[in-house]
Amino acid sequence: MMDAGAAARATSAVSSIPRDQDGPVFRAPWEAQAFAMALTLHDRGVFTWTEWAAALADQIKRAQAAGDPDTGETYYQHWLATLEHLVAAKGVTTPETLHRYRDAWDHAADRTPHGQPIVLTAADFA
Repeated sequence: MMDAGAAARATSAVSSIPRDQDGPVFRAPWEAQAFAMALTLHDRGVFTWTEWAAALADQIKRAQAAGDPDTGETYYQHWLATLEHLVAAKGVTTPETLHRYRDAWDHAADRTPHGQPIVLTAADFA
């Protein structure tokens, strides 16, 4: 069982962790979505928590070696990169498909007015 007081003290000790009056929060909706995807993929048996922890630690170590200052702001970027790596390594998808969809989302986001929902269409894959 997690000690809520210990968790609160640990997260408050790191000033870069965003929080509200109830505690830590995600910086942006996509971070919460990436978090939820990892939980769902684990629940569906795509990877174990041991595999996840090792892959995330490796991703963070590589980023630090490349100059990431490890201040917390890039944590969910590492989380997303780890998700992409694991789903490709497990054969859920390919790196090429991931890149294709990333490019399509970028195209859709570029043409979407600020504040409007992004809608992915077949034209975004062209």
